[in-house]
Amino acid sequence: MYSSTVALALAALAPSAFGAILDVNVGPGGQFVYDPPYVHAVYGDIVRFHFNPKNHTVTQSAFDPPCVGLEGGFRTGFIPVPAGTNPLPVQEFNVPDNAGAPIWFYCGQTAHCGQGMVFAVNPPADGDHSFEAFRNLAIARNGTAATGSATPPASTSTAADAYTTPPPPKWEHATKTVTWGGQTYATTYTSYEGTPEPTPAVTPQDHKIIVGADGQLAYTPANIQAAINDTVTFEFRPKNHTVTQSSFSNPCIGLRKEDGTEGFKSGFTPVAADATTFPTFTIKINDTAPIWGYCGQVNHCQSGMVFAINAVESGPNNFNAFRQLAMRPQNTSSQTNGGSNNGGSNGNNNSGNGNNNSAAVAVGPAAALTVLAGAFTLFAAFL
Repeated sequence: MYSSTVALALAALAPSAFGAILDVNVGPGGQFVYDPPYVHAVYGDIVRFHFNPKNHTVTQSAFDPPCVGLEGGFRTGFIPVPAGTNPLPVQEFNVPDNAGAPIWFYCGQTAHCGQGMVFAVNPPADGDHSFEAFRNLAIARNGTAATGSATPPASTSTAADAYTTPPPPKWEHATKTVTWGGQTYATTYTSYEGTPEPTPAVTPQDHKIIVGADGQLAYTPANIQAAINDTVTFEFRPKNHTVTQSSFSNPCIGLRKEDGTEGFKSGFTPVAADATTFPTFTIKINDTAPIWGYCGQVNHCQSGMVFAINAVESGPNNFNAFRQLAMRPQNTSSQTNGGSNNGGSNGNNNSGNGNNNSAAVAVGPAAALTVLAGAFTLFAAFL
């Protein structure tokens, strides 16, 4: 009797205690893939997912639709991984007793499934439900939940694209008398019609912008006005976004000025879905020039995830024109390598070396106030 009981106990433990371990890399080398893309397993085996840098998920779906979470199915949630993490985080999936039926998965990060980032357990080798068919369906649907034909409808219009790119800003030299700190200064600066007055804020304010609030691909608010000496603090919410400075004419490309210096950039800032404290990135406003920026995550800028500070809404170079230009098909992001974090975060205050934002200020009883910035060069002479 004792031997029989032990044998039965061992038999009951067999699937979980003696199952094979199948290792799968999620996003290795920055690629939108699972490696290997599928495995064959039996009841009791364990699929061990190793998450590489960036921010991916393993989410169970049906074969069709391929990029929509299956109700009650397996899902890891977002797993943000900074570059250089060692060891990598691991999530395990226990293969159920389902008679060897195929199990389908995808990455829930924006646009990843639509680029073919899918995975399968026990896919058929051939036919309409093979792994290749599943992957092709995900790409054909471009990550959407459509259940009709995977072939996109033909365009019903042959009209030429009537979009006209707004002209680049036209700068002019201006001279103005500025009173600040109880003293008066003669100011020469470069500006254009509609830019704010070149007067520092007597009481500087901090403007907060939420990055990716409620899972949206947006900065909230996306278009603000700020005075010289104000600060702007970007607070990152779950997923993995950036704050990257660009220019009006190239909204989805990191700014590089004529002297070779780059604009400000936060680097990728992954935030877990259950986070209760949120990292921040802060820049200081040192001039009146409009500041343009975008999220460097794949396809986020092209989805309209851009922001502006001191945009001139009365002219052609306004925020809506900037956002529309970002969403044009030819725009591609120049910053797509997740995990790196260059700049302020976790509550640190850092001045952004951005769109003419590098500043030096000197004020004294008989001294001049000098703000050294490309778009707002303030040559001061005490009057």
